[in-house]
Parts: sequence; C-alpha cells; structure tokens
Amino acid sequence: MAQLEPAAAALHRDALVWDDHGGWAWSGADKLEQLERWRASGIDYLSINAGFDVMPWELTLEATSRYRHWIRTHPEHYLQVETVADIHRARAEGKLALSFDLEGMNALNGDLGMVDLYYRLGVRHMLFAYNRNNAAGGGCHDEDVGLTPFGREVIAEMNRVGMVVDCSHCSWRTSMEAMERSAAPVIYSHANARALWDHERNIRDDQIKACAATGGVVGVTGVGRFLGPDGPTVAHLVEHIDYMVDLIGPDHVGFGMDSVLHVHKPGGGFTRNRDYWPESQYPDGGSGYVRPEDLPHLTQALLDRGYGEAAIRGILGGNFLRIAEQVWK
Repeated sequence: MAQLEPAAAALHRDALVWDDHGGWAWSGADKLEQLERWRASGIDYLSINAGFDVMPWELTLEATSRYRHWIRTHPEHYLQVETVADIHRARAEGKLALSFDLEGMNALNGDLGMVDLYYRLGVRHMLFAYNRNNAAGGGCHDEDVGLTPFGREVIAEMNRVGMVVDCSHCSWRTSMEAMERSAAPVIYSHANARALWDHERNIRDDQIKACAATGGVVGVTGVGRFLGPDGPTVAHLVEHIDYMVDLIGPDHVGFGMDSVLHVHKPGGGFTRNRDYWPESQYPDGGSGYVRPEDLPHLTQALLDRGYGEAAIRGILGGNFLRIAEQVWK
C-alpha cells in the first residue's frame, strides 16, 4: 500500500480506534501474543471472540478463563475491560483494551443465568445464532425463523445486565424481531451490505436501517468473502462504509474486522463442517481477511473520499464507544 500521508497518520494516532470483533477460534491462550499486531497498528480496543456455536459450551468457558488469565499476566501492554473508563485508562497508558464477545447462544447451555456470568467474565456483546438455527433463534444459513421464547428472555436479560445485543450471523426474522424487542441499542458487530455483495452473511437495507433506528451501529467487516470480488481490500471496506453512510448516516457505522490470524490451514474449518459453512456460500478454503496493519490505510481512504474529521472519528471508534456508554453497566 502507498505510504500514509502525515494528516492521516496523525488522525489515526489521535482518534480512538475500536475493532468490535476479532475472530479468534479457540486453540490456546498463547495465540494472544499476536495481539501486539493490533496495538502496533494504532488500535485501542478489540473485542475477542471467546466462543461460537460450533464449540461446546464448556470450551467457551475454558477459553474465556484462559484468555482472562493471559491478559492479567501481560499487564504491560493489555488491559481487561470492565467499564468504559478502563478503555480511556488503557489508551492513556498505551495499552490495548480488551473484552470478549460470543457468536451464538449455544454458549448459554439453555441457562438464562449464564448471561450474567459471561458479562462478569468480560463478554460485552453476544449474537443469537451462528449461521445455523439454535435454541434462541435463526441463523443466516438456515430456515428463516424468528426469536424463540428463550431468545426473547435472553434479550431482556442482556438489557438488564448491560450486554449489547448483536444481530450478526442471524436470520432476517431473528434480527428484525430482536431489534424491535430490545430496549437498548442493537449492533451488527461485523456485517456488510448485501446490496453490494450478495452473500447470505451480509445484511439487507431494511436490517441496516432497523439497526440505526434503535440507535445502534453496523460494523463493516474485513472478511474477504463478504466484501467483494477482489477479496479483503481497504477499497472494498470503504465501498461498504460509503453505502451504509449514505443509507443511515456516519453516526451509525463502525467496523469489526473479524481478522483470523492463527488458523492452522486457511479456511480449513469451512470444508470440514458444512453444516455451519454450506458449500454454496463457502466453496473453498476462504479468501482471507483485512489485516490489523491495514487499518491506518482505512483512515487515509476515508480522508481521500472527503469524509470530515468528526465522521472519521465516529467510524473509527467513537460510534461504538457511544453504544458502550449507553448500554454497559
């Protein structure tokens, strides 16, 4: 990529940069050593995926516990986030602020009380179903069902404890019903515009507008398969940002890159588990991810497109920070 212009580099350093989803499929806490790539790239906050529906719920608890221990034993560069104030403290100290998210409610094991437990462990947002239907609602690669009674109970409990409701990976009906039902702003932590790239994981205009209507934020994602024909490029990222800004305004757009850096064989899981990654949607081993190192170039690209400083600061992190200030307890 071309060298950053001084104005873009300065703005990226000064802005709060918030990546709302890192796709770390559990394989050992030592992999968190790669978090230095986020910190070195000027990212201030990252939500680490601690589990998804493909994993047994017991393994999600193990991952969360071991991640917390690793963060606690590396205090020189990382800080486990409990409150919004922790984010500002981490930034002032040059540390990467970290929390967790869950992709699907299989992690709850049918127990409503697990919502509060995960919140206390550092999970700050959770989505309903990862690609396939489960006990809470529908996934995007399955029959388009809505929220179940259990899913509706979970929303109320998430609102109570301060956990953000996330509609990524969910079916159309589940997402629309969740956004109607939640008493707090709802997000898509990592989802792109289906009008630009027709993949079942991407979301339609009415979903994008419904999210904004809750006061929420849509995070564009850097998964190449969901971006466009050229794969994981900053140019594609900006195309999706432009589209969403035109639709709902800059105050409701952010990003969750879903960068996956430690898979043993790129995309191998897609071909091993077609229940969650159907061949029609994932025909091969994957198409890569936008890297943390590319994010300063997103700032440059937004400046090149004529975005004002206030809008860029919001997209880079201010908008997701607003959601945390409104929802976390």
